Amino acid sequence: MEGRRTVLVTGATGYIGGRLVPRIVEEGYRVRVLVRSKIRVLSRSWAEDVEIVEGDVQDRGTLAEALSGVDYAYYLIHSMGTGPRFHELDISMAREFGEASRRAGVKRIVYLGGLGDPEADLSKHLRSRQETGQALRESGVPVTEFRAAVIVGSGSISFEMVRYLVERLPVMVCPRWIYSRIQPIAISDLLEYLVAALNVPESAGKTVEIGGKDVTTYKGMMQGYAEARGLRRRIIPVPVLTPRLSSYWVHLVTPIPVGISAPLIDGLRNDIVVTNGLARELFPEIEPRDYGAAAVGVIDDLDAGRIETAWSDAQGTSNSSERPVRLETQEGMILELRWRKVAAPIMAVYKVVSGIGGDRGWYHANWLWWLRGMIDRALGGSGLRRGRRHRDNLRIGDALDFWRVEALEEGRLLRLRAEMKLPGQAWLQYKVWEGDDGATHLEQTAAFIPKGLAGLAYWHALYPLHGWIFSGMVREIAKRSLDVSGNNDIRPSEDMS
Repeated sequence: MEGRRTVLVTGATGYIGGRLVPRIVEEGYRVRVLVRSKIRVLSRSWAEDVEIVEGDVQDRGTLAEALSGVDYAYYLIHSMGTGPRFHELDISMAREFGEASRRAGVKRIVYLGGLGDPEADLSKHLRSRQETGQALRESGVPVTEFRAAVIVGSGSISFEMVRYLVERLPVMVCPRWIYSRIQPIAISDLLEYLVAALNVPESAGKTVEIGGKDVTTYKGMMQGYAEARGLRRRIIPVPVLTPRLSSYWVHLVTPIPVGISAPLIDGLRNDIVVTNGLARELFPEIEPRDYGAAAVGVIDDLDAGRIETAWSDAQGTSNSSERPVRLETQEGMILELRWRKVAAPIMAVYKVVSGIGGDRGWYHANWLWWLRGMIDRALGGSGLRRGRRHRDNLRIGDALDFWRVEALEEGRLLRLRAEMKLPGQAWLQYKVWEGDDGATHLEQTAAFIPKGLAGLAYWHALYPLHGWIFSGMVREIAKRSLDVSGNNDIRPSEDMS
C-alpha cells in the first residue's frame, strides 16, 4: 500500500458497511464514513477510529465534503424498501455519487451489486443492482464491481429470510422458486474480496462475479440450515404461489416487511450463479467456503452472541436510538433495548451495572428472579446459588448467579450470557457512554435467540413480564448511580415487590 490512503465508506450503518469499516481500519487506511446520523455510529466499537461525516448522498454539499481528499470510495447504498420507485432512486443516487467522485479526484469506486445473467429476464431488484453499477461507471471513475448472490451471515436480509422460515415453520409450503439454482457466499469471504480490491489495481474497471464453493438451490439452503440447526423440516413445493403472495406470507411469519421481501422474492425466480473465473484470476489467495460451512459459521456466531451488524441497522429514523424503549429483531435475535440519560458520571453508572447480582440482587423484582432461579434448579440448572466470585469486581468468564460474564470493558460495557435452562440462548448487556450532549447514556439490551417454535412461544409468553422487570432495572440503576456518585456504596437490593 502506497502511503496512507483515505477510504470513504458509504452505507456504514448497514449490514455490509458496518462489518467492512473495522477491517479497512485494520489494513492501515485512513477511514471516513458518510452517515445520515452520527448518533447511530457513536456506540460502534470502531467509531473512534474513523472520521464521521454527517450527510446524504443526495446532498451535493455534504457529498463534496465526504469525498474531499478521498482515494477510494465504497458505494454500499441501495434504496430497496423505500417504495415501488426504488430503482429510479438507485440510479439517480449512483449518478450523483459518481459525478461527485470524479470532481473530487477519487481514484476508484468499489461497488457491491447483484449476481445474475444480464441477458436473462432479471427481476427489478437484480436489474437495479446491475444498472446502479453502470450508472457509477458513467462518471468515468474506474469501478470495481462485485456481483454476489445470497450472503450467508447472521443478519444478511436474504439469508435471514431463509433462517426465519426454517426456524418458525415445521412444514413449509413454497413456490417453485425453491428449485432455482444459487451460489451463496459467506459474509467473511465477501468481506475478504471487498478489502482485497484496494490492493489489486487490476480489478479496476472489472465486473467480478463472486460466490461460494458450491451451487445449491433455495430448497437446499433451507434444508442445509435446518440440518445444521438440528431441526426437522418438511418442504412442500406448490405451483400457485406468486412472488407477491409469497412476500405477504414472508411478512406474516418474519420481521421482514413486504417492501423489502417482495423485490427479494421476485428475484428468486432467477438462477444466480458465477459464470466466469475472473474472481479466481484476480484474487487467487481467496478460497470461498461451501454453503454447509458458511451455515455452521452463522450458527456459531448466533450461539456465541456475536452481534455485529444486521440488515435492519440501516432502517428507521435518525433518532431511533433516542427512544427510551425499542423492540427489534436482527441477526436471528429478538432485542429489547431500553435507554436513558443518567445524572451521574460514567464510572458511577458502570460501578452499579458491574455490581449487579449476588447479595445485591438484580435491583428490581428480586422475588421473580428468585422464583426463576428455583425453576431453573428444578429443571437441572444451577439457579441463583452460584452468586458471584467477588462483591465488586468482575472478570470475563466469571459465574454470576445463572449468568456468565462474556464481555467486559471497564467503564463501558458488560455482557452476560444466560446459563439457565432455556429453549434458545439469551444475553443481558449494558453499555455506558458519554453522548454529544455531555450526558451519561445507559443502554440495556436483553437479547434472545429462540430455537424453533418452542423458543418463540417462550419469549412471547414472558414479554409482558420482561417489560416490567427490565424497565424497573434500568430505572433502579439510574437511582443507585446517584448514590455512588455521592461516594456511597451500592446499597443492597430491598425491592421484594
